[in-house]
Amino acid sequence: MSARVDQYLSHLRYERRLADHTLESYARDLVELGRFAATRDDAVERLTRQGLEAFVRAMMSEGRSPRSVARTVACVRGFYRFLTLHQHITDNPAVDLQAPRAWKVLPKFLSVEDVDRLLRAPDVTTPRGLRDRALIELLYATGLRVSELVELKPQDLHLEAGYLTTIGKGRKQRLVPVGAEAAEWVNRYLNEARPKLVGTRTSPRLFVNARRGGPGITRVGFWKILKGYGQTLGLSRQISPHVLRHSFATHLLERGADLRAIQMMLGHADLSTTQIYTHILDTRMRALYERFHPRA
Repeated sequence: MSARVDQYLSHLRYERRLADHTLESYARDLVELGRFAATRDDAVERLTRQGLEAFVRAMMSEGRSPRSVARTVACVRGFYRFLTLHQHITDNPAVDLQAPRAWKVLPKFLSVEDVDRLLRAPDVTTPRGLRDRALIELLYATGLRVSELVELKPQDLHLEAGYLTTIGKGRKQRLVPVGAEAAEWVNRYLNEARPKLVGTRTSPRLFVNARRGGPGITRVGFWKILKGYGQTLGLSRQISPHVLRHSFATHLLERGADLRAIQMMLGHADLSTTQIYTHILDTRMRALYERFHPRA
C-alpha cells in the first residue's frame, strides 16, 4: 500500500499541483483507509465495494461530520481511479461511492464595525504591530487564502498600480486588486518595520516572523496572531483568517459587487462555490422583511 499511496500523492503533487496542506489531508485519509483494511485482514487494493461502504459507515459511527467524511470519500474515489488507470487493479470498487449528504453551513463573517475594531487593534508604534496591521489590512482588502497571504513575496506587489499577484489552488496565478488603504499600510510596513524584523538576515517572504529574525510567518502563526487580537477585543465570533476572507466577500456582495468578480478575486474555480455568499443575503433580506413589512 505504501508504494501505491506514494505514487498517488506524487501524482497529486507534480501533475495535479495540489497544495501541501491538501496533500497532507489526503495522506491522512489514505492512512486511515489502510488501517481499516488491516482490521479486516485485507489489503487496500483488494477491498470490495461493500468494504468501502463499511469504511464510510465506520467514519460516521466515530462521530465525524458529513463534510469531513465527504472529503475522505472524494480522496478514496480518486485513489482507486488512479489505481485502475495505472492497471494496479482491474475493477474500481469506488465508482460512484457515496458520501453522506453534507449540510449547508453558511460562512461566518464579521460586521464592518468589528473589522474596523480588529484593524485598529495592533500597536502600530512597534514593528510587530505595524506588521500585524499590514497583514490584516491586506487580507481584508484582498480576500486571499491564508496560504496565499503568508507566501507572498515583495516582488508580488504592484501597489502603485493597485494590485498584487498570487499563486492559488492548482498553481494558477491571478491578479487581485489592492485598495489604497491597505497599500498604504503595506508600504509603511515595508519601509519602517520589515527591515527591523529581518535584521541582518534575508527572507524571500513579504511578512516575516518577529521572534526569529526573518523567517516567513506560517499559516498557524497568523491564525494565532488573529486569535490573540480577537480575544483582546472580546469579539463574540471565533476569529480566523478564513473568517476575514468570508467578511471580504460578504461585504463586497452587500455593496453590490458582481458575483463573478468576487469569484475571480477569491480564486474559486467554480461559481457555485462563490454562490454560498448569496445565502447570507437571502437570510438577511428575509429578516429585514419580517421586521419591517406591515403584513409579514
